[in-house]
Amino acid sequence: MTSVERRTPPRLTNMEGADEYMKYRSPLVSRYASKEMAYNFSDRKKFTTWRKLWIYLAKAEKVLGLPITDAQILEMESHEMDIDFAMAAEEERKLRHDVMAHVHTFAHCCPTAAPIIHLGATSCYVGDNTDLIILRDGFDILLPKLARVIDRLANFAEKYADLPTLGFTHYQPAQLTTVGKRACLWLQDLAMDMRNMQRAHDDLRFRGVKGTTGTQASFLQLFQGDHDKVEDLERMVTEMAGFKKAYLVTGQTYSRKVDVDCLSSLASLGATVHKICTDIRLLANLKELEEPFEKEQIGSSAMPYKRNPMRAERCCSLARHLVALLADPLQTASVQWLERTLDDSANRRISLPESFLTADIILSTLQNISEGLVVYPKVIERHIRHELPFMATENIIMAMVKAGGNRQDCHEKIRVLSQEAAAVVKQEGGDNDLLARVQRDPYFAPVLGQLDAILDPKTFIGRAPQQVTRFLSEEVRPLLEPYRAKMDVKIELEL
Repeated sequence: MTSVERRTPPRLTNMEGADEYMKYRSPLVSRYASKEMAYNFSDRKKFTTWRKLWIYLAKAEKVLGLPITDAQILEMESHEMDIDFAMAAEEERKLRHDVMAHVHTFAHCCPTAAPIIHLGATSCYVGDNTDLIILRDGFDILLPKLARVIDRLANFAEKYADLPTLGFTHYQPAQLTTVGKRACLWLQDLAMDMRNMQRAHDDLRFRGVKGTTGTQASFLQLFQGDHDKVEDLERMVTEMAGFKKAYLVTGQTYSRKVDVDCLSSLASLGATVHKICTDIRLLANLKELEEPFEKEQIGSSAMPYKRNPMRAERCCSLARHLVALLADPLQTASVQWLERTLDDSANRRISLPESFLTADIILSTLQNISEGLVVYPKVIERHIRHELPFMATENIIMAMVKAGGNRQDCHEKIRVLSQEAAAVVKQEGGDNDLLARVQRDPYFAPVLGQLDAILDPKTFIGRAPQQVTRFLSEEVRPLLEPYRAKMDVKIELEL
């Protein structure tokens, strides 16, 4: 059964939430983002993950012999979710340290466990490890969405694999292709993005338990110089956090090149989506292709006839932001001094969530577009008829030569007639009448009976249909197999 994900902004009464309108709200969350991605970067997800990490650490330290009791761990687990955010905010105002503010807040509701919370750890134990968990979970949200976009466009490409259409180079009419083959150009880029994002996801490791400068000195002291126990501690906590491996070396933080790697894959996706949606906008102008348009949707406040491609425009707008965000982690990685500096923190609070939120939005919107793309074959056919006589001139010359004509004489005849027909199109605004001129010229009498076959658009599309079939079967469908169980989600955009 197909499930539906509705993208609806919160509806407020006149007074409900009125204070929210007195301060800036990021439209990434207030207008666009999915609930799951908004939650992934929420304070509740972040700070409950901190508490989980403190619990994992205490459990592993207890197993390895430190004097931690079951009662202390049970107390921490019973208060994992009930965070007093007001207390934490007040503590941070006093301490000017977010991690210690939450240590104190957690300790307040866990008085028995208070002495062992954060034992041996530094702030980056919770901060960086939580970021890595959130990045991993962010990819887990995005990858099925990208798979659904690819699936919908693959179905579209298959349906229109052999529908001839004008190709365009330099945005000028060129040799014919097919509607499905053009969609495969989009799919090829999206498949590259899928592989890049999956690799970035799979390459993520846990920062682990490393201490203040990454040497694990504090944990080595806790375990009285027992290196094996320190390694066991990291392995156990890493596994509890759901990672197969931890980075073997870090400074105080994990390398900020990891952020570059993750956001590079998202910025690349942004470039792909911008190209796809720009193509859709250009084709909408030609009236060959349209994104979904609701029954009561208004395209323009002044021009009621307009059907603007607003979804594709939204994708392009947000995709530019996604591409631009890559500059942040690149610069952050380049200016980290020695084992770490704190000038990464404020920047990462913005660039990491905004990249994933923006990618989430454009994928949901592109899925909605791809599920409702409308093709107008008659308009496409008219455009082909307008240009095909010029494109068919070489085929007409070849047919004349086979019928005994002279190639150079035929070329000159065609050149003159083509220029006359072009003048009608460009100077008089008339239709392309080259074919009629050829039919009236006695010189071409030997091939008049072949003109219909010569001008059949399907003789100009080469191997496009075969390329579509092979590409979808060999490169696209296998890529989607891991996501088959998550394909039946339809996106409805209500904003």
